[in-house]
Amino acid sequence: MESMVNPKRRLRCAIYTRKSSEEGLDMEFNSLDAQRESCEAYVASQRSEGWATIRERYDDGGFSGGTLDRPGLKRLLADIEDGLIDVVVVYKIDRLSRSLMDFSKLVEVFDRNAVTFVSVTQSFNTTTSMGRLTLNILLSFAQFEREVIGERIRDKVAASRKRGIWMGGYVPFGYDVQDRKLVINPAEAAAVRRIFERFVELGSATTLARELRAQGFRNKQGTLVDKGYLYRLLNNRVYRGEAVHKGKAYPGEHEAIIDAELWNHVHAILQESPRKRANNSRMQTPALLKGLIFSETGAAMTPTATRKGTRLYRYYVSMDVIRNREGGESEVPSRLPAGMVEDAVVTEVRRIAQTPEVVTKVLAALQQDGPQVREAEVVAALNDFGALWNQLFPAEQARIIQLLVRRVTVTADGLAVDVRAEGIGGVIREMIAPARMEAAE
Repeated sequence: MESMVNPKRRLRCAIYTRKSSEEGLDMEFNSLDAQRESCEAYVASQRSEGWATIRERYDDGGFSGGTLDRPGLKRLLADIEDGLIDVVVVYKIDRLSRSLMDFSKLVEVFDRNAVTFVSVTQSFNTTTSMGRLTLNILLSFAQFEREVIGERIRDKVAASRKRGIWMGGYVPFGYDVQDRKLVINPAEAAAVRRIFERFVELGSATTLARELRAQGFRNKQGTLVDKGYLYRLLNNRVYRGEAVHKGKAYPGEHEAIIDAELWNHVHAILQESPRKRANNSRMQTPALLKGLIFSETGAAMTPTATRKGTRLYRYYVSMDVIRNREGGESEVPSRLPAGMVEDAVVTEVRRIAQTPEVVTKVLAALQQDGPQVREAEVVAALNDFGALWNQLFPAEQARIIQLLVRRVTVTADGLAVDVRAEGIGGVIREMIAPARMEAAE
């Protein structure tokens, strides 16, 4: 009687390969091919045990072993969960992972799906306690090696920075990169110098940013600049020809764009508090209601100011008082704090601008004057007027008030504000146009 011999179970072997850098991957025979060839030879040597390589390739070229976020590895784990793999074969265990914690997660996946892990150059079996011990020891050394490599790279970067060498990364506006060195871009460098000079003239990054945006000025990435970008540019010591590492500046290999005198002038301004700089700019700005505010008698109220110590107090004073024509028992004050009056006028303008009758007039005027606008756009712009107002610089606020207000009369009962509906239409059109441009972009 012939004995029946059961054939050995076929074991489906998946080969995983990885290389940290992309260098050399375009060669006809690269590192990934070499790893796969060695693994295929090992699987072939185990053919008598039923091992066979599956056709699916699991390759990760240009991915670090310090993370599990790799496309090839994700596909491998998905196929393991689907029960398509019995053995995972790698050239060395650090090809699969250099992190002990990450590798423990992978081993859990392998165990849960009865998958064996094999390293061609480090022979062990993860299903035994000795195999696990060996694996942990090898992984500890792999992680140690990775940390040492990281320390060497950080030390090299620090040493290069101290020598003034540019180490890559974000290329500052005003420079290009040639042969791994920063070289001046003449057109951009001229713009950088003009930004520094204009900041000295204005003393305000907010105003300068708004001016540059109105001119369509964009950074290297093609984005309109804002105040935060300008502060970073004005504080970037690269423009002084320096290389910075961990807050310390060293003489750089590249040429400076900003000279010491202009740099020091800008930073002397930046050392002042933003509030103080805003106050300085506000002092140079005409009063918000100049030429618009009158007393009940019809006399103009002119802006005036007095200083006590470091504080400036602004007022609107009737010309009757200035010309010594005040008389009688008038209940109307002839001298009013400017801030209080201006805030009251702005509040009233915002209230009037949102009334239904004004919205209707503005919409009709806009639809007659030019390109069609939607009612929703007008309502949204009117609702956003308050937020826009708070962002405007005093000179711009004064211009807007001149457009919106025909006359302010001071009476015994308060302020009477005569608003220009046509002026509101012009302001709303200015607000809608940028919003449409941003939506189109």
